[in-house]
Amino acid sequence: MTEKTQPLRLTDTALRDGSQSLLATRVRLEDMLPVAEMMDNVGFWSLEVWGGATFDSCLRFLNEDPWQRLRTFKKYMPKTPLQMLLRGQVVVGYRHYADDVVRRFIGKARENGIGVFRIFDAFNDLRNMETAMRAAKQEGGHVQACFCYTLSPVHSNDAFVALGQEMAQMGADSICIKDMGGLISPYDAYELTRKLKAKLDIPVQLHTHYTSGMASAAGLKAAEAGLDVLDTAMSPMALSTSQPATEPMVAMLQGRERDTGLDLALLSDISKKLTEMRKKYAVFETGLFGVDTNVLLYQVPGGMISNLISQLREQNALDKLSEVLQEVPRVRKDLGYPPLVTPSSQICGTQAVLNVVLGERFKMAPKEVTAICKGLYGRTPAPINPEIRKKVIGDEQPIECRPADLLEPEMEKAAKELGALAACEEDVLSYVLFPQVALPFFKRRARTDELSQETVAVLAAALAQTEAGARA
Repeated sequence: MTEKTQPLRLTDTALRDGSQSLLATRVRLEDMLPVAEMMDNVGFWSLEVWGGATFDSCLRFLNEDPWQRLRTFKKYMPKTPLQMLLRGQVVVGYRHYADDVVRRFIGKARENGIGVFRIFDAFNDLRNMETAMRAAKQEGGHVQACFCYTLSPVHSNDAFVALGQEMAQMGADSICIKDMGGLISPYDAYELTRKLKAKLDIPVQLHTHYTSGMASAAGLKAAEAGLDVLDTAMSPMALSTSQPATEPMVAMLQGRERDTGLDLALLSDISKKLTEMRKKYAVFETGLFGVDTNVLLYQVPGGMISNLISQLREQNALDKLSEVLQEVPRVRKDLGYPPLVTPSSQICGTQAVLNVVLGERFKMAPKEVTAICKGLYGRTPAPINPEIRKKVIGDEQPIECRPADLLEPEMEKAAKELGALAACEEDVLSYVLFPQVALPFFKRRARTDELSQETVAVLAAALAQTEAGARA
């Protein structure tokens, strides 16, 4: 039997990327648990439940401990490998962190339940993935290295295949095509998958978004080319800026060479529960429905458009949205064609807004753009426009080394700063990653613990009084 006739395996993203893409990562753990055990029984290759923006959102908006969320998921879903999205040296934050933070984060993530580490770098700079990949391998996790798929004069399928080969040589257990913008066409998906399968002896997975309307067709064509695993999301958390829907993909392949073998009746029951859950979060709907062709014209993902609208509204410049959308590709070209994914999408978008609103390109540059020009995010896919670099950082010479080589260890210092507020090493990691939101979270937790202890004491005293009265 050839690989092409093996069942297509699916990773379902409803509990992470689906929630992040459609409901601003605001879905609480308690509303996910009713479907957790059901999803564990489906037979998915993995379930993406953690990483990306979920870590930040748990602390910032939901008053939840992200580590406790992961432990709870593992309790309810013990059979299916749990997967997370890790931004390489950026971990789950928005800057580069020291190697000791990366190593300890991965160690604790593995200990608390993560089985598959999907690791990427916004610039596809493999130096920024080395530490994370090595640590995940040492911890016994599945290392899924991924490259960010994008379109530009310096990106091509052959170049992506070369990246995949380098990742395999670095020890990747599988390779993922990460198409965060929904840009990959069905025929490019077929060609890229076919070329990767011809060069690699490890599984190949496709992650794409439905934003442009091509995702389901791209998944099918990739499956024809021998794709091993495809990302989908349960239908109530699919389509629009999320992934292609799970149930239709299962139905389309039934009785065919790549039949997934998954139970549509069980999937339907899960879908009903998720449909009801989504209604509860209607206030967080993005307002972006159906297909968004702007992503094909400007490579601006749907979530990024909503962020641009928000920035322009704050500046009373919403009428300039069209100009900003046209400016984004120019900024991207000037900054060396970085793929538009966190954090590079936010950086390019903010610079485009400033260029349009101020009426002069790069008159003002955020600190993140300055950092890119200094090389502090890594090596850009193409050289940065020298005129723009000079305008932003003057005659300062950018660094050539791996950015993290310049960073001092952070864990010990953070533990001392946090002191008694840290109940465990996971708390120290949360503080290192998001100090401004983790600290208030720990203080709230401490107050809650004090109140709980007072309540227990009051109840104990009342019980003692009752017992004394009864004996009298």
